[in-house]
Amino acid sequence: MARFVQIIEFQTSRIEEIEELGRPSRTDGTTAPTFRRIIAAADRDRPGTYFTIVEFDSYESAMENSNRPETSDFAAKMAALCDGPPVFRNLDVQWEDTGQESDPAT
Repeated sequence: MARFVQIIEFQTSRIEEIEELGRPSRTDGTTAPTFRRIIAAADRDRPGTYFTIVEFDSYESAMENSNRPETSDFAAKMAALCDGPPVFRNLDVQWEDTGQESDPAT
């Protein structure tokens, strides 16, 4: 299975509230989250524009995570704090380069 990345772009003047809202919802709940990692980023060139980059083992694990009640609840609350609707990018990972040299002895 190929890894999968979801990028969510959103605009808000209430980023502190979104950050506070997101902390517990990422790992709390009745079902375990399926993401590998989350990166939150601010656009340097467009103040008030943010990105959440979420990495999953597969598209299927991303859909499993989306179906968690905690994820749905967070998405609704986050949308209420945004200045417009978020934009979702759903990406199948084709290849990656970690930038780290591997040990030739291994």
